Amino acid sequence: MLYLGNLSKSYGKFLAVNNLSLHVPKGDLFGFVGPNGAGKTTTIRMLCGLLKPNYGSIHINGYELKHQSEAVRRCIGYVPDFFGVYDNLKVKEYMEFYGSIYGIGDDKIRKMTGDLLDLVNLADKEEVYVDTLSRGMKQRLCVARALLHNPQLLVLDEPSSGLDPRARVEMKELLMNLNSMGKTIIISSHILSDIAEMCNSVGIMNKGRLVTAGRMEDILGLGRNEHHLIIQIRSDMNKAVEHMRELPEVSVVSVRENEIVINFAGSDEDVNRIMITLMQAGVMVGGYHREESNLETLFMQLTGVNPMELQNNMAPQGMPDTMPQQPAGMPNNGNMPMGGMVNNGNMQQGGAGWNA
Repeated sequence: MLYLGNLSKSYGKFLAVNNLSLHVPKGDLFGFVGPNGAGKTTTIRMLCGLLKPNYGSIHINGYELKHQSEAVRRCIGYVPDFFGVYDNLKVKEYMEFYGSIYGIGDDKIRKMTGDLLDLVNLADKEEVYVDTLSRGMKQRLCVARALLHNPQLLVLDEPSSGLDPRARVEMKELLMNLNSMGKTIIISSHILSDIAEMCNSVGIMNKGRLVTAGRMEDILGLGRNEHHLIIQIRSDMNKAVEHMRELPEVSVVSVRENEIVINFAGSDEDVNRIMITLMQAGVMVGGYHREESNLETLFMQLTGVNPMELQNNMAPQGMPDTMPQQPAGMPNNGNMPMGGMVNNGNMQQGGAGWNA
C-alpha cells in the first residue's frame, strides 16, 4: 500500500527526516511513534502531499506522488493533529460541504453522511452545531469527513491527543473497527499503550531516522531480555541489594521502590536457590518474574525518552516478514529495504550495534 524510499526533508540546516525507507502493506494498522521532534508529523505531511521532500520517493497504492498527485490524494483520508472545523455549520452541513469538495453528488452525500455518522457514533448529532460538540466528538467527526471519498489509506496524526479516557477508548475502537473493514491505517501517537493494543505493526523514529520497524510481535521481541528477573522485596531493601551484589553470578541492573532487577542466566532452580538465600538472610521476598518486553520499555531503550514524560509534556491537542513485489514502474535504487525489518539508525540490541 505505502512505500517510502530514501525520504529526506530539511528546514535550512536542520534535517527533519533523514533517508527514511518504509513499507506498510495493505490492511495493516501501523503505529508511528517517536519523541517530539522525531520527524513523524513531517513524514506524514510529505506522504499526504502537504510537504515536498528534498529527496526520495512516495508510492501509495501503486501511484507515485510526484507525478500522480491527484490519484494519490484520492487514496488518502487525512486527519491532522490540529484540525479545522467550521463552527457555524451543523454536523450535517459540515459533511455536505466536504462532500461537495470531493465532487460527490447530493444524494450520495446524504446517504454517506448518514452511514458515516452512524459509524462514528454521531448519528444523533446531524442537526447539532459543530462548535457545541465535545473534543472527542469533533475528532470522530473529522474521521467521518476523512472517509467521505472512501479512501483506501487513512492517516491520522495524534488523533487521541487531548481526549479524556472514555473518548480515547471510543477512538481506539473506531480505528480497530475501520481496520477490520479493510482500511489500511497509519496512526502517529504518544500514547504507546494504545498503539501496542491496536496496531499489528509499528515504526519508531528518533532524530529524523527510522530506528526500527516491523510486525508488533517482532519489534517487542527486540526489547525482551530473558535473563532479567524482577524480584519483589517486602522488607530490608538495602540488605537485599547488598546480598545480590555479593553473588558472583548475579549483576544488579536497577533498584526500584519495591523491586530489584537483576541479570541472571541460570535456570529456574537456580533462581529458586537465590530466593531461598535472600529469605535466609532475613529479607522478605514477595515473588519474582522474568521481565516482559513492552512498547514503552523498548521505546526508552531506543530513544532514551521516558514515555510518561512525553505524554505529560504533550500540548492539548508493521511490517511484513517479507516485502511483496513493488508496484510496476516503481524504481528501486538498491537502497529500498526489501525485508520485513527497517533500521536506518544505530540500534542497540543486547549490546550489539545494528548499523543500517
